[in-house]
Amino acid sequence: MTTHDGTRTTDALTDALLDRFLGELRELSPVAVWAHGSLGGGDYQEGRSDLDLIAVLEGPIGPDTVWNVARAHARLRDDPLAPLLHCSYPTGATAADPERRHLTWAHGHLRRRTVTPVTRRELHTFGRVLYGKAPGELLPVVSDRQLTDSVVREQRDFWRPTVDKARLWTRDVWVDLGMVTFARATMTVREGSLISKREALDLLPGLGAPVEVVEDIARRRYGRGSGPVDAGWPARRAELTRDFLGGAIDRLVASYA
Repeated sequence: MTTHDGTRTTDALTDALLDRFLGELRELSPVAVWAHGSLGGGDYQEGRSDLDLIAVLEGPIGPDTVWNVARAHARLRDDPLAPLLHCSYPTGATAADPERRHLTWAHGHLRRRTVTPVTRRELHTFGRVLYGKAPGELLPVVSDRQLTDSVVREQRDFWRPTVDKARLWTRDVWVDLGMVTFARATMTVREGSLISKREALDLLPGLGAPVEVVEDIARRRYGRGSGPVDAGWPARRAELTRDFLGGAIDRLVASYA
């Protein structure tokens, strides 16, 4: 796929899915389609990373639009990467409201989600325009204070209670997201900036994270090095992760307050 600036993505399966997706969106007449997250930030790993997208529609979004969005995603379900494709559907009239919950396709279902300050900052900083207008034409700038308030609130209100739910932490996705999101939040609090997931992973050892866990994430996500593969590792990894994150999040929140 060729993007608005003339560059090309390098992963054939991803290119093919994005081309199909843009084709499915034609009948919805999007104003813009953007990629953020790993796909926008240059940290994308085909088959591992999510494809995080925003499609701005003319609106308003009524029942017919909801049906057409669901049908468009259903027609992609035979693609091996389709389960990783997530897309929110603000309209030109609602995209600027950070509290507004927009129609969103994620994990095979339609739901309502906000376009968070982190996502908005990503779009302004390194978002990829796949079609139409640039983020700066439709989204207000996110201040450093808005960004930092948002990431600290997420650490305090979502991630800290989640650390206490032991059953979740034997799963790769919770370990990866919990650790990387904490490191990114720490850098935002320190400098008011966003870093990539790869940069966050490199930062974790210096924050006191257990090296075994960091190496495990690097091995699975980037194929770097080797790590424990014995049957007891998921339980031990969960304990190490939760022991680190609980205190680390408490300290981060306290330092900001």
